[in-house]
Amino acid sequence: MVKEKILTGVERDLRDDEIIVSKTDLNGNILYCNDIFMTFADYSEEELVGRPHNIIRHPQMPRCVFKLLWDTVQSGKELFAYVINRSRRGDHYWVFAHVTPDFDMSGNICGYHSFRRAVDRRALAVIEPLYGRLRAEEARHADRHAGIRAGMELLEKALVDKGSTYEEFVFGL
Repeated sequence: MVKEKILTGVERDLRDDEIIVSKTDLNGNILYCNDIFMTFADYSEEELVGRPHNIIRHPQMPRCVFKLLWDTVQSGKELFAYVINRSRRGDHYWVFAHVTPDFDMSGNICGYHSFRRAVDRRALAVIEPLYGRLRAEEARHADRHAGIRAGMELLEKALVDKGSTYEEFVFGL
């Protein structure tokens, strides 16, 4: 089992020619992950398949962004988002994620795919402070769900102030 919240402060960078790929079931349990996913996560395929995808969740990732992601893909739409992940060793790596629902022959969502690419470092100059504000807002609330709701409200306000959707915002960085 992984020691919770180990953080080394070491950042690992995805190369421009690398893509992290994973497929999950409806509950977010990993069904498939490519070699690059395993390398960055520091887990073997046997340790990942069947486990919740949040095994690589970094504690500095705002929960409200994951709520936005889940709400979006569960509604049948794709989402692009900047995500910070944590490896088993506690290293971290930023990715630009494209998460999309998979549909069965009847048009029902049957799982999800995620493709993660290297980030534009200039975008992180905007994303990191925003995510810091979102985490701080979430932390102000003793109730986790209230914190997520407050983070969502702050994120929505920031997007309204910019006059954009989340997707327009991240592609504009």
